[in-house]
Amino acid sequence: MRITERDRVVLAFAGEQKLVLADQVKALLGTSLEAAARRLRALRAEGFLDADRPFAEQPACHQVTREGLALIESRLPTPRAVDRAHYRHDVGVGWLWLAARAGVWGELSDVVSERAMRSRDGRAPGAERYGVRLGGLGPGGRERFHYPDLLLVDPNGHRVAVELELSGKGHRRLEGILGGYAADPRIDAALYLVDKPSVGRNVQAAARALGISDLVHVQRAQWGENAPAAGTARVRARRQVRAASKGGVLER
Repeated sequence: MRITERDRVVLAFAGEQKLVLADQVKALLGTSLEAAARRLRALRAEGFLDADRPFAEQPACHQVTREGLALIESRLPTPRAVDRAHYRHDVGVGWLWLAARAGVWGELSDVVSERAMRSRDGRAPGAERYGVRLGGLGPGGRERFHYPDLLLVDPNGHRVAVELELSGKGHRRLEGILGGYAADPRIDAALYLVDKPSVGRNVQAAARALGISDLVHVQRAQWGENAPAAGTARVRARRQVRAASKGGVLER
């Protein structure tokens, strides 16, 4: 197989995500679904991708392999096996990554995935971390950190943490994460994308209780025509978000 630049783009995208769909590769490359599926099959045949179908009624998903990461000289680890409980969330995050790259949230200098953040922090524990400190100690007496689903960085260096919140977290856990964002001077805004009004209300209530409503923004995310039951769902964030700024974040 002759590896093209487009193949490398697909593998880099798969490296950033926990799983990818043919529909997402179609959007990434601006090609037809049939062409995207052929490219994925070819990469899988060469051992650069693995395929899984955790739900019979949903399309196959793909994960990059160690060989695929080596081909593009990526230092990211291979993704863990597909988690059925988080499948819908992981599909949604892939669509959000594509939306960010396409300019839905204005001009950005970087879009950093959770996998990339965790990998960087694991390789350089002494450097400035992407993870947000939560306070206290975790297993083994180590510091506790939280990672957003995406980190958006605008051309001025301002950072927006993006969370795709499809199910409500416990009150204490949610307040702990929000408190971590508030205490981290590098975070200019935390954007919560929700598909259930009740989840959004819980986030807003926790932000009010902590006195950080100006930092935390809740936005409705709409799933595509085949969702939420189908894995081909696309999260479409409303075009309300401009690059973050100290004085007024997410004003659009």
